[in-house]
Amino acid sequence: PAPGDARMGSSASKAALRATTDEPSEPGPKHLADLIQYINGTNRSVEHLADILSEKTRSSSWVVVFKALITVHHLMVHGNERFIQHLASRNSLFTLYNFLDKSVTEGYTMSTFIRRYSRYLNEKSLTYRLIAYDITKTKRGTDGVMRTMNTKELLNTLAVIQTQFDALLYFNANPDEITNGIIHAAFMLLFKDFLRLFAAYNEGILNLLGKYFDMRKNQCKESLGIYIRFLERMTKLAQFLKVAEQVGIDQNDIPYLNQVPCNLLEALKQHLASLEEKNDILPPYSVQRALIPSIPNYPVVKASASRAWLEGNITLLYDYDVSDN
Repeated sequence: PAPGDARMGSSASKAALRATTDEPSEPGPKHLADLIQYINGTNRSVEHLADILSEKTRSSSWVVVFKALITVHHLMVHGNERFIQHLASRNSLFTLYNFLDKSVTEGYTMSTFIRRYSRYLNEKSLTYRLIAYDITKTKRGTDGVMRTMNTKELLNTLAVIQTQFDALLYFNANPDEITNGIIHAAFMLLFKDFLRLFAAYNEGILNLLGKYFDMRKNQCKESLGIYIRFLERMTKLAQFLKVAEQVGIDQNDIPYLNQVPCNLLEALKQHLASLEEKNDILPPYSVQRALIPSIPNYPVVKASASRAWLEGNITLLYDYDVSDN
């Protein structure tokens, strides 16, 4: 590397070390800003920086380990995509499932959240490896990535998103456990990911429901399972948002979730049941359309009625804007 690059690498190393001291406060904004500036520089090597932070997670101190994880997460969220790309290429990221700091009273509680947090960061990295882009940074809206994805890719991507979303909700901190600046910093980064990840998840579900009545039986079955799992997460999701409100996040930044009508799930189940009765020997959808007049009770007749209801109501169920704070 050129002397300037070496100097920059050295200052980045120092910033990484200063961001992960054993001082019981969150990583300093200046050190994080220096690291972002470094990895956003053209062709900067991120491997050495990742090595330093990875080494810090092997400390026995909960403060050092938690701050190292927060620094990694901050760089994933705010830094150049090459950073998460590099992490995703590593054989193993964080192996902290047995981490426990017994040296201080607070260590017991914080160690629990370190184990959960590292699991989430592993999942975030694995998601990138599986779908080759950061789902939290993709274009949103009616012409966005999740709303325009084809059925096969959509089913695969939603399954991956659900796993990452579960790992995020598994952090599961109550307001009375967010007792210091370090865990608060981790929660704020998780909240930022939550907004963007749920927006992608939500838009994927909208796309899935829009395609549902045109799918073959096996795809309908898989889609119904994905949709049911989406509904099952709503309680935990609401709890997470309640904690966000209680720890001082602005209410304007917290999405409002409408209640999902039961008859939508019923309509989806009925459509799948009608396909199963036919043993999936349905002709292509264009041919089904031609057959409808001569076969009044054909499942697609019910499907088209359900589709009309769906198109009239689905945007009211889930659509909301999330801020890019």
